[in-house]
Amino acid sequence: QVQLVESGGGLVQPGGSLRLSCVASLSINSIKVMGWYRQAPGKERELVAIITSGGTTDYADSVKGRFTISRDDVKNTVYLRMNSLKPEDAAVYYCHARPGIPGFRNEYWGQGAQVTVSS
Repeated sequence: QVQLVESGGGLVQPGGSLRLSCVASLSINSIKVMGWYRQAPGKERELVAIITSGGTTDYADSVKGRFTISRDDVKNTVYLRMNSLKPEDAAVYYCHARPGIPGFRNEYWGQGAQVTVSS
């Protein structure tokens, strides 16, 4: 199975930057899609960004131009670089994996990393 461990959350002022990391217990080369979702209090979980095994990326409109998803296959790690953070970006950010591998579950989630944007 796949374990996902996030790190890098914290408190940042508006306009600041953070980088989230997600280390997978499985080679991310073999994972079809990895991504980041977020959930703010009282709101539904929403997609932030995804990256495929082929390197294709996609972003929510609200973060395009500010956030960058990337991967390091040697470290089995997916990153989310967040720049120009806004108060509305505050949420718990979850790493997500959709392996697309027979015998695995359809999806896996990390435990979440809190991001707070406040002055």
